[in-house]
Amino acid sequence: MTSSKQALAHPAPSAETAPGDQPGAVRGAQGRGKPPSGSSSWRSRLYRWDMKASPYAFITPFFLVFGAFGLVPLLYTGWYSLHNVQLSSLDNETWVGLENYKNLWSSDFFWKALQNTFTIGLISTVPQLLLALGIAHLLNYKLRGSTLWRVVMLTPYATSVAAATLVFTLLYSWDGGMINWLLSFVGVDPINWRESDWGGQFAVSSIVIWRWTGYNALIYLAAMQAIPADLYESTALDGANRWQQFRHVTIPMLRPTILFTVVVSTIGATQLFGEPLLFGGSKGGSEHQYQTLGLYMYDQGWIIGNLGKASAIAWSMFLILLIVAAVNMLINRRLRKSQ
Repeated sequence: MTSSKQALAHPAPSAETAPGDQPGAVRGAQGRGKPPSGSSSWRSRLYRWDMKASPYAFITPFFLVFGAFGLVPLLYTGWYSLHNVQLSSLDNETWVGLENYKNLWSSDFFWKALQNTFTIGLISTVPQLLLALGIAHLLNYKLRGSTLWRVVMLTPYATSVAAATLVFTLLYSWDGGMINWLLSFVGVDPINWRESDWGGQFAVSSIVIWRWTGYNALIYLAAMQAIPADLYESTALDGANRWQQFRHVTIPMLRPTILFTVVVSTIGATQLFGEPLLFGGSKGGSEHQYQTLGLYMYDQGWIIGNLGKASAIAWSMFLILLIVAAVNMLINRRLRKSQ
């Protein structure tokens, strides 16, 4: 009995235990591990440096490009807006302070351009988003060739601004244009779209609607496909038809996406430039009927040559976009609180 108790108290040494060593010493050595060698220690430090520095290395190109082509021009434009700088003599800068902004405040052309920007943005954004929402709702159901229809919706967005505007210029031509030809069948006299006030704004807005409706429709479609199907099934069991499901399920779930598209479309309308330029020149018509802020800035900077005033217009547009972003944040907070 004594020998068996001693055998239990002192187990036999394993194959890993050297003669004369205690078994606990082996377990202690295994728990502590061997001290790292020089090469493994260098690799571990290199691994830690790589884990810390790699994310910064990946995002560095973006910040370099943004700083060179975004931040520096923005700050330099702000500096120019406080000076009297002419395109013909860039080295001669005269400090005028806020004089360029005061001239804008008292300029009828600036307020006319701001009004045109607002009206064109309104009559292009509202129909555009409503059409995009309806098209996305139709594409959300199982249709034959749904992939083909999605590609067709994105085709206008892939078309260049110049090509699209030139085609619409021919359509809205006063003499021989297809739009006036169609209007003649209902007894409407030919309209000089390029010289008309509301006609020119409507023509420019139609170009914007044609180019961006499909793009927004795909954004709405992606958001609709992320809505859980259980919500539609539960409302269908309660007797709701498709229109009621669209009103009480789809629209509430799409509120963040709709708000996002409204903000993006507002920013695009504020920066509208290519369509009115190619449709009626830098003046936006003979009487500035559809001259936007972007056209007004281009006209002052590159046609007249007053870079100081053009820079002040650019910063005014930037301030307007900041106001739009602030309104977006307030609406987002209220929506989150209501939910």
